[in-house]
Amino acid sequence: MTGSTHHPHSGTNAAHRPEDLYATRPPWDIGGPQPAFLALAEAGVLRGRVLDVGCGTGEHAIMAARLGLDATGVDLAANALRAAEGKAHARGCAVRFLRHDARRLAELGEVFDTVLDCGLFHLFDGDDRAAYGDALRSVVAPGGRYFMLGFSDRQPGEWGRVHKLTRGEIEAAFAGGWRIDSMEPAVIDITTDPDGIRAWLVALTRI
Repeated sequence: MTGSTHHPHSGTNAAHRPEDLYATRPPWDIGGPQPAFLALAEAGVLRGRVLDVGCGTGEHAIMAARLGLDATGVDLAANALRAAEGKAHARGCAVRFLRHDARRLAELGEVFDTVLDCGLFHLFDGDDRAAYGDALRSVVAPGGRYFMLGFSDRQPGEWGRVHKLTRGEIEAAFAGGWRIDSMEPAVIDITTDPDGIRAWLVALTRI
């Protein structure tokens, strides 16, 4: 997926360097937005300043920019960000890409109206998940929206660092400061399996 699916976004462990995921094209990098997020764009629910967190090679930030929105993408994989910048330039889109830890979004000192997360939340558990939740609350104003596409507990098999999410885990993670508007079964398209990955598409509003 466009989000950085298997790395911890910490940048501190040489065995799991973010850049390693993009040494070759990863299966979630499908050359366009994930259909679940493209449907959100087509429905007109993306608005204002958009943050694509864990943006990978930038497809969702570029999608937002093509709607005429102010779009920023953040990731820790420098090679993915270079690819994202190249895509945006080639497509004539103005997008800002930043190398930044998603758990430290408050340090940006900015507020966004819409946050897109394809494949990042499901990397975190424990303290990291709590830190990411705090970071999200710090950059989304009341009334702002957060849309998350993450692995579902319905997906069979083992997937490395990914935590397959239950409804209960998602509800617990966003119990404070958010209203869950919807949580629907969805699919993450990948290049290696025509059936894709079973996922949750979650829409939340900051309260």
